[in-house]
Amino acid sequence: MARHAGAGAMKTLDLRALPAPEPLLQALAAADALQPGQALEVLTPLLPAPLLEALESRGLHWRAEPCVDHGTWVAILRPAA
Repeated sequence: MARHAGAGAMKTLDLRALPAPEPLLQALAAADALQPGQALEVLTPLLPAPLLEALESRGLHWRAEPCVDHGTWVAILRPAA
């Protein structure tokens, strides 16, 4: 999954300033709303291991990388049907 897809192709949620468990809850709600083939980027304050496990259990694909300015960037993709 490309980190910077075309302009407007991927919604980004910056959840780094939120207290726990809000980043997890908001990221999961947004991921659950994805339609087949849609993707989402979330920025979280830490490496979100519980989020990554939940995404896998939902059959979603993800990729995580550290952010330069702090936190973790996570790309989430709901595979096309």
